[in-house]
Amino acid sequence: MAISFSFTEEQEDIRRAAKEFAEKEFTHELALECDRNEKYPMELVKKCAKLGFHAVAIPEEYGGGGYTPIEQMIVMEEFSAVNPGLALACLTPIFGVEILLLHGSEEQKEKWIPKLCEGKAIMGMANTEPDAGSDSASIKTRAKLDGDEWVINGTKQFITNGSIADFILVTARTREVEDWKKRHKGISYFIVETDREGYKATKIVGKLGIRASDTAEISLNNVRVPKENLVGEEGKGFYYMMEFFDISRVWVAAQAVGIAKGALKLAADYVKQRKAFGVPLATFQYIQFRLAELATKIEAARTLTYRAAAIQVETGKPDSMLSSMAKWYAGEVAVETCDWALQFHGGYGYIDEYPINQFYRDAKITEIYEGAKEIEKLIVARHILGVK
Repeated sequence: MAISFSFTEEQEDIRRAAKEFAEKEFTHELALECDRNEKYPMELVKKCAKLGFHAVAIPEEYGGGGYTPIEQMIVMEEFSAVNPGLALACLTPIFGVEILLLHGSEEQKEKWIPKLCEGKAIMGMANTEPDAGSDSASIKTRAKLDGDEWVINGTKQFITNGSIADFILVTARTREVEDWKKRHKGISYFIVETDREGYKATKIVGKLGIRASDTAEISLNNVRVPKENLVGEEGKGFYYMMEFFDISRVWVAAQAVGIAKGALKLAADYVKQRKAFGVPLATFQYIQFRLAELATKIEAARTLTYRAAAIQVETGKPDSMLSSMAKWYAGEVAVETCDWALQFHGGYGYIDEYPINQFYRDAKITEIYEGAKEIEKLIVARHILGVK
């Protein structure tokens, strides 16, 4: 197997295009407005969709770019390096589409995926519940078959796009399991259109970071969906979810790498112009050493992230250990880099007028969603020990 550590010419073109778009459209004024007001940037999202950045890895037959997860990581990294909150809002209108692509019926794919690619629909995925975060198998949402319809009841928490989506992929228990250790069995996925009676979304406000991204609590009260809204096989939902996390964790790792890269640039720019004791901060050896250490960690995180993406391209499926390593390590590097970057800014970093303030708050989520870093460590350890 040949090993390459450089992008192809076409990948470089995508990287440059993504960087140029973000630097032009993710203005300081818009970023500040969306962060302060927790506003979803709908017009920006539509501009992004017209250029196809959000759908770069979706097959061409459904209207996507037809590229691979590597190109998807490139876009996420470049967008996040400019502004993490706006980046997330622009790239998550298709959140969960991998489950449809892998397990949806052809009718489901043809109905929804072209609309997603064209920017005419927004989707989300509802797994997390108030008492079921990392323990994804303990969901309490129930779906019961009533004639030709499934009736769904339950509550979902921290759902991306929950209050703006046209449809949500919802996990629900479709059969009861007495053995607690087998609770992961009997969970299924359903397409739930958000205009159905009994669907209610309440936008969550007061988030620490990624405030431009829509997050909601969802209530499902006797929501009825037709039998054909079942995604894949009944009872296989937990396995689909784990498969999705192995894919999405690399996506989050790329987000974290981008955040770290952007924060390092903010730090470097600031210490070059900020003076203390009559000289720029950049002349102090301690600061030079710290910047060098952070840059090295970022490069290590980037290499791990793209290796995890490359394995997925080469084999056709993600490597759960590499995905977990990349997400865990890149998240920690992002948090550490933003912490030091804000420290270098001193008191100014504490003011939201300075971009590092938002980077600092946005970075933390990369250690939490798509599996907390403790879950990632468990996955890696179990691979090492050969424990299932």
